[in-house]
Amino acid sequence: MTQDPFALDFAALRTLRLVFAHGSFSRAAETLGVTQSTISYTMSRLREVFSDPLFVRQGAGMVPTDRCNEIVAQAGELIDRFETLTAQRQFDPAEASVEIGLSCNFYERVTILPHVTRILRREAPGIKLKVISSSAQGKQQLLRSESDLLIGPIRIEDSGYYRRSLLREEYTCVMDPSNPLAQTPLTIERFVKAPQVVVNYGGSFRSRFLVVMEASGHVPNTVMEVPSPANLPDILVQTDMIATVPSRIAQMFGDAVVSVPCPFPAELSIDLYWTARTHVSAPHMWLRSKIAEAASRIVD
Repeated sequence: MTQDPFALDFAALRTLRLVFAHGSFSRAAETLGVTQSTISYTMSRLREVFSDPLFVRQGAGMVPTDRCNEIVAQAGELIDRFETLTAQRQFDPAEASVEIGLSCNFYERVTILPHVTRILRREAPGIKLKVISSSAQGKQQLLRSESDLLIGPIRIEDSGYYRRSLLREEYTCVMDPSNPLAQTPLTIERFVKAPQVVVNYGGSFRSRFLVVMEASGHVPNTVMEVPSPANLPDILVQTDMIATVPSRIAQMFGDAVVSVPCPFPAELSIDLYWTARTHVSAPHMWLRSKIAEAASRIVD
């Protein structure tokens, strides 16, 4: 017997969108905190209502049908509108008890997050902040509702995402104090020839100084790649290698390294992103304003 389409609810449509975003029943189940059999049952109901398999096997994975693409696009708009209607409008920070997900990386965790944490503990101690690493997946994490907010340098131009500029950064070269390059001006020629530790943040993101450098016809002498600048001083110590990092990260390394201006001037923009799902939610609006406040303190 064909399912009554009006028997579906927003929970079923949300499940479909998560399966679509993850390409996996198990990942969707993990996100929702339910069993995989629950996801399978919901998908069976959806297949009956829409008279479509929705997903088909392709190799080791599964791909959505054309009908599924259409359903997810329109159902996503319905879900976002519904969540906007049901979003909390009244909010007292001192009495709040809510969990908010934040996606960011090392830079944001060591520059902005400490200020945000102090604000939360002082003004809204009941807010639980769940921080996850974005790597280069922040956009997808927002889409899959794995996070509510994203802070980072990756530019999102797609519709449906909101953005607030937080701060701008420049790049600085760091090296062991005994490195001969620390004793002389770091010219373009010396910079290009120097053995470099390049921070590879993952995905398609590339540090802006590399883009500027290669646009001028140069490539770095990369001898090592690392996924984070976290322990660069330990890597650079007693070597002839250099690394290029955002200036505020270089400042945090203190006397463990010598810092000199990067000969390829480039600017890094750190932005805050969110989606329509939380756009008018009072707790999220409040936290976004506090994140901006924390970033302004860094700039000042």
